[in-house]
Amino acid sequence: MEDKNPIQVADRLFGALELLAENGDAGVMEVSTALGLNKSTAHRVLNSLIYMGYARQNEETGRYEPSLKVVDLANKVMKHVDIVQAVRPYLRKLMEMTDETVHFVERDGVDAVYIDKIESYRNGIQMVSRIGSRIPLYCSGVGKAIAASLDEHEVEEIWNRSRIVPLTAHTFTDFEEFKKELAVIRARGYALDNEENENGVRCIAVSLKDYTGRVKYAFSISAPVSRMDDERIRQLAAYALEIKEQISEKFCP
Repeated sequence: MEDKNPIQVADRLFGALELLAENGDAGVMEVSTALGLNKSTAHRVLNSLIYMGYARQNEETGRYEPSLKVVDLANKVMKHVDIVQAVRPYLRKLMEMTDETVHFVERDGVDAVYIDKIESYRNGIQMVSRIGSRIPLYCSGVGKAIAASLDEHEVEEIWNRSRIVPLTAHTFTDFEEFKKELAVIRARGYALDNEENENGVRCIAVSLKDYTGRVKYAFSISAPVSRMDDERIRQLAAYALEIKEQISEKFCP
């Protein structure tokens, strides 16, 4: 691979476009300085981006901004990305970091659907979950992680449309208590399923955005209660948040 772009004009066009995308807007002199171009060349580059529809000039400020065509292009690319295949290496890494089973889910109405599972065979104990099965949002770590990112109206709608059943002694069945739980999740950045869906199992979960910036996915670390004391929960939560950051930087706004 060459160290220098063989097509200089492409280097300038994409350099200017990346600058606008990163900063939100820029003036001619800012582009000139950042790309090492003289003012007239920077002006031509920006006008070329306008001609192609990738930039516009703000009439009030005179500054240049990226257009929505950039967003449309990104959306077209992301439509062809298989999210399961894209995220799986990160989830496998998380499983290897924790030596515990990792689940990946997608929201579907008031439920989460398992779309991937990286099994850990530590101590020979396997999780009963399977790809394609559903789990309610109100009583699961992944579900609460997703719900915590939604506004109050959406949360109330999910609660009202769900069949609230005490699956265990720890399941939330009171809406006010559920809302308090979501506030705690927002504050610390991760959700904890404390045997709310299945006795003897705890899960740590974090949410993920899709390519439009909407929270649609979540992943979790699941383990028997015997391996999930408070100290280990904090350790595993840190790993989950680290992997979330890595995935978000690469695939999500």
